[in-house]
Amino acid sequence: MTHVPMVKGSGNVFRDLGFGDKKSVELVLKSGLLQSVQETIRERRLKQTEAAELLGIDQAKVSKLMAGQMAGFSLERLVCFVSRLGHDVELKVRTRPRPRRRAGRVSAKLAKAS
Repeated sequence: MTHVPMVKGSGNVFRDLGFGDKKSVELVLKSGLLQSVQETIRERRLKQTEAAELLGIDQAKVSKLMAGQMAGFSLERLVCFVSRLGHDVELKVRTRPRPRRRAGRVSAKLAKAS
């Protein structure tokens, strides 16, 4: 049996995969928004044509979204999709308790309706 050493991740899977800081931040945010779109469409049991009408896009683009394809969808457009599905989108900037020289952390958190 081959033993593979474990390496602790940075907390940003895209950075760990070799993307630069700017691109990895974008991908973290886009993936969080995409996940929200996918979950909402599934939870509401929307057909792709119904989702397309709500989002203002064609069914083929909904198919790409549901397959996890983020290429071709800007952050702004994904935020718009989440909003059109009835969710509020909040961007929060806060001061770090102990500022460091390196860049701050970027995360996307999805809130479940109560």
